[in-house]
This record gives sequence, structure tokens and C-alpha cells, in this order.
Amino acid sequence: MKIVALVPVKLNNERLPNKNIIPFNNGKPMIHYILTTLSKVELCEKIYVYCSNESVKEYLPNGVIFMKRDPVLDRPDCNSIDISKLFCQSVDADIYIYTHATAPFISRDSINKGLNAVITKRHDSSFSVIENHAFLWVDGKPNYDLECLPRTQDMKPFYIESCGFWIYTRELILKYGRRIGFNPAMIPVSKIEALDIDEKIDFDIANAVYNSMNPLL
Repeated sequence: MKIVALVPVKLNNERLPNKNIIPFNNGKPMIHYILTTLSKVELCEKIYVYCSNESVKEYLPNGVIFMKRDPVLDRPDCNSIDISKLFCQSVDADIYIYTHATAPFISRDSINKGLNAVITKRHDSSFSVIENHAFLWVDGKPNYDLECLPRTQDMKPFYIESCGFWIYTRELILKYGRRIGFNPAMIPVSKIEALDIDEKIDFDIANAVYNSMNPLL
């Protein structure tokens, strides 16, 4: 069974330019952390950085493969399914780990849990989530009784996809155009693991977390 990791990278980001390679204070460029984590996932045979700009190669450690993608995938109207399909058409594997440089704190253990769920065929895919017990309003209606407030820890949880990882089979993405299948495993991760950097404020928070955890990272 062949397992590969895909890290899509775009350098011309609109909200936070070059966010994939911005360094933390006292740290390394953002992309360093996810690539280091993936290198510790024993079952992952190869790690690919999929980017239209070859300048990203200077940030890649030994053993990580640069694969140039069509600049059309940098357009705002392209999404992760478009990226996944084109990558899978070029790189043959049984299982793909799709993750982001902007999720620097996702752990090897969480990725391994997701992989195990798919490898054992208990699930056709897996993805990282944040489990949340909270007072929630949808379409103007609460998920709790306004006259009898429950303890939040007793409430039925809901789950939010994080940007940590999605793990899926070749058949799932190419045949059905999905990275989350018909029987997915949700892998709860910590709030720190779930941090994703999209805007400047996200970077500031992650930077503070990074420096508070040093030298643990």
C-alpha cells in the first residue's frame, strides 16, 4: 500500500501574502513545521510540496519533493478538490494525506490516527476536527432549551473541520470528487493543533503560541 503526503502551497495569498513561508519569531519558516511532522509519519513514503512557484524549493528540507503545479490552481475560484484531482492524476498512490503549511501544530499522533482509520478499512476517509460543546444558534434557533440551561459539558457536541489534514483514497477523489467519503472518521484534535493561519491575526496568535511552547517545538 502506497501512502503519500500532499502539501499544496500558494505564495500569492491575498489576505496574508507569503503566509506559507513567514517565519515565527525565533523560529523557522511556516512550511518547516508541517514537513517536519510528516517526515515522522513512518507509513508515509513520500512528501510532495505542490506549488506553481519554484522559489519555494529553497524552503524544503532534503527528501521533500517539489512538484510544480499549473498556475491556474492559484486562482481564487480553484479549491482543494481541484488541487487533489490534478495531483492524484500525476502521482499514483493508494492513500493521500492532504495537509497545509498553515496548520503548523498538527501532530504526528493525530495524523497516524487518521491513517489507521483508513488503512484498516474501518473508514473510507478521515479528517481532523474540533469537538465543541457550546450554545449554538442556527437559522435563528438555539441548540438548547432557553428555559432550562444545560451545562455545556452535558450538551451534545458538534464538530468543526480543522485544516489539520484530510486522508482519502485514490478512488474517492478521482471517482467521486470527494476528500471526505461515505463513512469518514472524525479525528478530534486539540485547540492548539487546530490553529490555522489565514489572516494576520491568526499568525499573531500562532506566533505567540509557538514562542510560549519553545523549546518544545
